[in-house]
Amino acid sequence: PTEESRAVGELLAERADESGIEKAVFDRSGYKYHGRIEALAEGAREGGLQL
Repeated sequence: PTEESRAVGELLAERADESGIEKAVFDRSGYKYHGRIEALAEGAREGGLQL
């Protein structure tokens, strides 16, 4: 599941870049920052999105 979350984060960053979005706010909605949540954020950062 974390690999899939990382891939979703990278896709999110790619689509944000296509839309001209460079920065975003990551609201984890009370979830702890680990596991899938962390992987999603890391994937987005690796994709070039500034969180």
